[in-house]
Amino acid sequence: MTERLRHWLAGTTGRRFAPTPAAQVAGGDINHCVRWETDAGAVFVKIAAASGLEMLEAEAAGLRELAAAAAVRVPQVLAVGAVGAQAVIVLEWIAFGRAAARSETLLGERLAALHRSSAARFGWYRDNTIGSTPQINDWAEDWVSFFVERRLAYQLRAAARAGLGRQTIERGQRLCEQCAAFFSNYRPTPSLLHGDLWGGNWAVAAGSGEPVLFDPAVYYGDREADLAMTHLFGGFGSAFYAAYQAAWPLDAGAGIRRTLYNLYHVLNHWNLFGGGYGAQAGSMIERLLAEL
Repeated sequence: MTERLRHWLAGTTGRRFAPTPAAQVAGGDINHCVRWETDAGAVFVKIAAASGLEMLEAEAAGLRELAAAAAVRVPQVLAVGAVGAQAVIVLEWIAFGRAAARSETLLGERLAALHRSSAARFGWYRDNTIGSTPQINDWAEDWVSFFVERRLAYQLRAAARAGLGRQTIERGQRLCEQCAAFFSNYRPTPSLLHGDLWGGNWAVAAGSGEPVLFDPAVYYGDREADLAMTHLFGGFGSAFYAAYQAAWPLDAGAGIRRTLYNLYHVLNHWNLFGGGYGAQAGSMIERLLAEL
């Protein structure tokens, strides 16, 4: 299969590829990722089962959407398609270096610039995935209804099917019914979001110190949702937050809504991995209900 894949890569990109990949690259637990040398330099190749083609096509579309905003660097998409029983995306290879405060400052400034890219409605022209979970992006005029139905309620339904405790599900449904209360004095505009902005999805280009975003789950939504996720698993320092706040200050209620937005991701992690994420989701739901 490697030979067939190599010929497809060469024909699609117009480059000459080495007979085999140079090295395996860490790329999460969903796909197989490699660095492959070519006559025009190395490329990053992500390989999935053929059933994953839609997911990779959505990733390519998301990277192109982010690139078109010309706010923050993302890897250039070189090719995406199916080769026999495999689906493949080929990206520009970017060597990564160590992050410094200057890199985090740049990321904060450039993320704020990215969020100023807007749309007429909330959502996106296509669905994508958050991890391996489908993420529904059908357009909506109203942010609260979009977030409740396409994000929280979707994850709660999946969690109920997977056996999350009845009380957590019922309390989560109550939260969905009252979610508008968190937006009584706040009207977000549709901002272009990375959508899966945890610390593992950004890095620093070696030499230049330029921040790079990758593995997006793009849609147009409340910019607070991107900022909220940066707090969930770490990986962002004080220089990042200070730079973002200086470029585009957040609403005073952002801290309370942070838990609401991160509940989506914690529920998704329970649906994907189980374990203690269920109890964490239940605790978050109780905190949010107590705020009402």
